[in-house]
Amino acid sequence: MKDLAGKVAFITGGGSGVALGQAKVFAEEAGMKVAIADIRQDALDEAMEYFAGRNVTVHPVRLDLTDRAAFAAAADEVERVLGPVYLLCNTAGVSQFGPLAQATYDDWDWQMSVNIGGVLNGVMTFMPRMIARGQGGHIVNTASMSAFVALPRCGIYTTTKFAVRGLSESLRAELGEFGIGVSLLCPGAVNTNIHRSVETRPEKFGETGYYGRDEQVFAGLKQVIQDGFDPIDLGRIVREAVEEDRFWILPYPEFIDGQKKRDADVIAAMELYADHPDTIRRAELAAQRGDRMPGS
Repeated sequence: MKDLAGKVAFITGGGSGVALGQAKVFAEEAGMKVAIADIRQDALDEAMEYFAGRNVTVHPVRLDLTDRAAFAAAADEVERVLGPVYLLCNTAGVSQFGPLAQATYDDWDWQMSVNIGGVLNGVMTFMPRMIARGQGGHIVNTASMSAFVALPRCGIYTTTKFAVRGLSESLRAELGEFGIGVSLLCPGAVNTNIHRSVETRPEKFGETGYYGRDEQVFAGLKQVIQDGFDPIDLGRIVREAVEEDRFWILPYPEFIDGQKKRDADVIAAMELYADHPDTIRRAELAAQRGDRMPGS
């Protein structure tokens, strides 16, 4: 999507962090009209204080991503105020870490409702509108390097991010015919306040086997990400990917060696069965029909 100026972007989690970095770049540098959606009114207020007096068009929307009716209402509001949405950034996410053996159903349900459900609700709200309009668009889903790397004590978060990766790859395979691009952003460390996201956890998900509002835990988590990307710099990378219609947004080459090892392990596991009788049978049937083997 080359011509961003004047078009409308809808960014979830836009009151802070990675999403606010995207909002700043798309509004100030790309000249887009931007809607920032966030569950926290204080974050929206602080973000709007930043944009006040700048020559940009930014519209705040209070939104619980897990509420599908509210999502549809937010889309209607933004279309009425700013115009049709061409760029959807499903950026909002939460995290809370600990051993899977200590997790409760509430621990699972909270992260899945936001990290998977929120992305799904964004897609299902705006994708049909983009298709019906027939003028293309672009969707950026934010996963994580945890969509590739499964680390101890990150099981719930990792599960949600693998799901976002799978959804995004499927969307990329299907939406091209409608002129809708899809990108997958997988951040590693970014210098944000995501380590405090448990503070937004609703009371209905109150039973936990993990930490709560614990400043000592927060300080330890912050140490892991404080040297990471500045959100604005990461937002500029996202803008380039949208303009160039790139799917993978992986600006973390320090993960290359680990990824090569995982890829090699997967390929080696497949090659164990290269001479299996059923592999040969399937190949012979495919050759008789003139088909390609799946995945080729």
